Amino acid sequence: MINFLDLKKQYYEIKDDIDNALHEVISQSDFIGGKHVAKFEKEFSKYQESKYAIGVGNGTDALEIAIEALNLPKGSEIVVPANSFIASAEAVTRSGHKVVFCDCDPYNYTISIPSLKSKITQFTRAIVVVHMYGHPCNMDEVLSISRRRNLRIIEDCAQAHGAMYKGKKVGSIGDIGAFSFYPGKNLGAYGDGGAIVTNNEVLAKKCRMISNHGRSEKYNHEFEGRNSRLDGIQAAILSVKLKHLDEWTDRRVKAANFYFENLEGVQGLVLPMRETWARHVYHLFVVRVKNRDKLQKILEKKGISTGVHYPVSLPRLKAYEYLGQAGENFSADNIANELLSLPMGEHLEECDLESVVKVLKEV
Repeated sequence: MINFLDLKKQYYEIKDDIDNALHEVISQSDFIGGKHVAKFEKEFSKYQESKYAIGVGNGTDALEIAIEALNLPKGSEIVVPANSFIASAEAVTRSGHKVVFCDCDPYNYTISIPSLKSKITQFTRAIVVVHMYGHPCNMDEVLSISRRRNLRIIEDCAQAHGAMYKGKKVGSIGDIGAFSFYPGKNLGAYGDGGAIVTNNEVLAKKCRMISNHGRSEKYNHEFEGRNSRLDGIQAAILSVKLKHLDEWTDRRVKAANFYFENLEGVQGLVLPMRETWARHVYHLFVVRVKNRDKLQKILEKKGISTGVHYPVSLPRLKAYEYLGQAGENFSADNIANELLSLPMGEHLEECDLESVVKVLKEV
């Protein structure tokens, strides 16, 4: 069996360090806040090349808190790409704003710049850019648009830990960035977790207060906030894993290169584009193919696990029927039935990759 993801194998690779970290947190009863959270926040901000990092409960909370901290006028329009997980849009509406969907690029799957430009109105106040599948967005273009129109930029980095745009880590290129540490991410906890990064001191302080009941010190609540904190156990686990992230990313890139080298020119298979300015961290390796569902079943019978990210574009979800964008001609809709995520991760051996390639070529 070739697993799509193998977190058990990853655990056994670093078992002693993980077990020691867990023992330390439990023996010190350092469960909420404390030195392990502070340590990880410092390490993660340094790794992501941002001045500030705030640990929160999960990636969705990270997005919501980031948007709330920007203090946009209620009911502002925020543009979100159509091909993403629902959290990218959900955070907008749950923060009291209106989501407006734009298209994705049909080859690198990040936000489409022409479509983004067409969706900006006098009511637009922000853009959510999603560094999709681990590939950075074209941030120079996004920054140019934001400067001309005075828009804020929220970077959704849930799939892009360590990804780089022209040599700069994603997350702090815009105003504020949100990360998820869901277990299956490139940097994943053993439960839910998330983080917000920014270079703006005011935003960092506001996010930390929002996530901790609107306070900066115990019982001094300056406004109503929420309870969304990264706990000590998850922080300790993440600190251990962060030391291995670059090595694991290198293995992902090596696996991706194997796919590129051995699947190039295979009839009926569209490989993802990797822009020259991007350090793609390959959270997912997504190809396009006709009769996707049939191919997926064949691969499953051969013991090869795959995924689909995502089978329905956001505008066509029932949750967003009220927006009336389901009928727009988005590339995201045209490719949704073709997207197929191949096995990807540091767990893959060359023999695993050879097996995947062999089956794809045969089919």
